[in-house]
Amino acid sequence: MAKTIYNTATSVDGFIADADNSLEWLFGVEGGHPEDPAAEEGPLGGFAQFLAGVGAICMGATTYQWILDHEHLLEHPDKWEYEQPAWVFTHRELPAVPGADIRFVSGDVAAVHAEMAAVAGEKHRWIVGGGELVGQFFDAGLLDEIEISPAPVFLGGGAPLLPRRILSDRLELLEAKAVGQFAVLRYRVKPA
Repeated sequence: MAKTIYNTATSVDGFIADADNSLEWLFGVEGGHPEDPAAEEGPLGGFAQFLAGVGAICMGATTYQWILDHEHLLEHPDKWEYEQPAWVFTHRELPAVPGADIRFVSGDVAAVHAEMAAVAGEKHRWIVGGGELVGQFFDAGLLDEIEISPAPVFLGGGAPLLPRRILSDRLELLEAKAVGQFAVLRYRVKPA
């Protein structure tokens, strides 16, 4: 059954990006960068399999802008690694990666979720980030799973993993394992 999944790396203290909205802290962890030879031993090792089961991608404008800038995608659109259509929630004008199926949207997540589900069919819907966008899917009852990979890093501040109060009665642990330097924790989000 297709699910809406938030899958991301995080610092141990619960931040997905540092105060500058950067992921450089993650790339310094063994196995935390796709070009790192140890990537197969980190959470990225299973990422290709996860991505193969994804039919639609969703992210916020800050996440998209960081990927766009970090990978220099306007100059090198071939570095856009997703074949799936991607919805980007934004309130500002953003350039599209040439040749990529990117849909800029705003407003209520429920309407976009319905469109994503229709396009994804039997495949999963992946919410890349940020945490506030994921929180909106949670608030709307549209988040099925949370898979986080805490890295051995404390940032002390930055973009929060999921800025919502979600107590244990709403989460069921499905999996916990060590993968290289990372822990991988997978939770089912229980209906309210």
